[in-house]
This record gives sequence, C-alpha cells and structure tokens, in this order.
Amino acid sequence: MDTFLEILRAGIDGLIEYLSAHVITCLVPALFIGGAIAAFLSQAAVLKYFGPKAKKVMSYGVASVSGTILAVCSCTVLPLFGGIYKRGAGLGPAIAFLFSGPAINVLAITYSARLLGYDIGLARAIGAVSFSIVVGLVMAFIYRKEETEKDEKAFAMLAADPDGKKLWQQASFFGILVGILLSAASKQWIILGVLMALLLVLLWRWFKKGEIVQWMKETLHLGRLILPWLLVGVFAAGILKYAIPESVVTDYVGGNTILGNSIASLFGALMYFATLTEVPIIRAFMDLGMGKGPALALLLAGPALSLPSVLVLRSVMGTKKTLTYVAIVVVLATICGYVFGLIIE
Repeated sequence: MDTFLEILRAGIDGLIEYLSAHVITCLVPALFIGGAIAAFLSQAAVLKYFGPKAKKVMSYGVASVSGTILAVCSCTVLPLFGGIYKRGAGLGPAIAFLFSGPAINVLAITYSARLLGYDIGLARAIGAVSFSIVVGLVMAFIYRKEETEKDEKAFAMLAADPDGKKLWQQASFFGILVGILLSAASKQWIILGVLMALLLVLLWRWFKKGEIVQWMKETLHLGRLILPWLLVGVFAAGILKYAIPESVVTDYVGGNTILGNSIASLFGALMYFATLTEVPIIRAFMDLGMGKGPALALLLAGPALSLPSVLVLRSVMGTKKTLTYVAIVVVLATICGYVFGLIIE
C-alpha cells in the first residue's frame, strides 16, 4: 500500500510541477498561437511554404531551422504543429517543424555546449537540423499516397479560402504572439506587459469581433484536443521517473553500444523534459558514467519526444503515423549516438 501511495504521489508531483512551471508561461501562449494559425494564417501562405507541392528546399529548410528562435518543449510545440498541419501543411515539413521546434533553439544548443562539452553541443546542432529533414522526408515518403489526396483536397479548397490580413499585419501579429511566448517562458514580465498591450491595440484596430471569436474557438478546440492527453502523459512520466532509478539507467548506458544507445533513445522518447532541463539531467547521468554516445542519443530523442506528446500526437494524426514517427526518431537517435561515440572515442 505504501509503495502504491508513493507511486501515486510521484505522478501527482510531476503533474503539479508541470502545471505550475509550464502551463501558464509556455503552453497557454502556445495554444493561442496555434489557434491564431488555424484561424488567421492564410491557407495560401501555408501551402506556398509548407504544402505538399512546395519546393522541398524551401519547405524543409524553413521548417528545420524554425526552432532556433523558439524555446519550447516537446509539448509546447504541439499546438503550433497542430495549427500549421490543420491549415494544409504537408506531413513532411510539419513533422520537420515538430522535431526542430524543441530541439535546436539557440539557448538549448549554447547551454548544451557549455555544460556537456562543445563536441556534444555541435553534434546536437548538426544532428537536430539534419534529423528534422530526414524524419520529415521519411514520413512524407511512407505516407505519400495520403499526402497526394490531401494535396488535391487542399488546393480544391484554396479558392474558397478567404483573404487574410496583409503580410506585414500578419507578421506583426504573429511576431507579438511569439514574443509573448518567449517573454513569458523567460519570465520577462515588463516586456510581457508591453507586448500584451500592443496585442490589444492590434486586435482593436485590425480585427473584427467575429474574427476574435473564431480565434478563441480554434484555441479552445486545440486545448480540448491536447490538454487531457498531455496531463495524463505528464502524470505517467512522473511515475516512470520514480520507478526507474538513475543508477539502473547509467549501468546500461555507461558504454557506447547499440543496446546502450537504444535504451537512451527509448528512455528519452518516454520521459518528459521541460525546456533546457534535459541538459542538467544528462550532465548528472554523464557524471555517473553515461557515455557520450548515449548522452547524444538521449539529447536528440528527449526534447523531440515524450510520453505526453506521443499521446497528443496520436489524437492529432492517428496511431499509425505517431508510432512511425516515434520509431524513426528512436532509430535515428540510436544510430547517431553510436556513430558519435565511435568518432570521439
């Protein structure tokens, strides 16, 4: 009975920590951005840069580096992914964005280099950008038939897509929303207040009441789609963190083996890491004997995936595509970690 209560308490503690530290400052702003993308971003613009018929160099290039300015975790990026995917983005570019968002922001790369070593920091930067492109291309190839059908439907609906705001208005609006997300996440309250005031002015001057209501509806829809599964996943991740001692993990990932890198990748795919918290956790594992290869494998798979995000993705794009995405990330992270370990040892 005592063990059951301790496990239950671990799940509740993980849930409370997430709610207090991330929901208000990260997830809520991200939900509003996702809702705004679904409500306001011109479908023509999405299809131009991320659609199935967009030039691959453009779509994958933009998607693969989009995370450099976003300090988001694997869960916070979900509403943004849901927004562009709903507006007609191709599966490949959308997946590339999904992976790159939490993996390659400048702060995370810099922090990794300083705390884990410049070799791992550089490997993370190169691996994250290339991974996002490879994962997106593989997903698009596997589901190319469905993408062709989606392509036809999207362009058939394009003629009925209403004219959006002017480009500079959209850029200003979404720039302020991203600024709100970044300032809230970094707890820059004065900047947050200024941006909130600017947002109210833009809404008053540029948007009709019906448009704002539609924005709120889209945001609420994303919240209903994402939050229940997210909270269940965070609770389960808290239990896993309690049930798996760090000493056991380091015993299996102390060297550079295929098995060790596979375990690190799978562990990273299941555990939830808030923005940047994966770095000190991996530093602790390395101090206990974790090899650099498994450390990189965990660093690549961890920020991009988590049990909460997997549950949410299943509700967005289905079980089959979600499991395929998870498998590709785990396999690629394992290979990259193993090769990296061979190179530096």
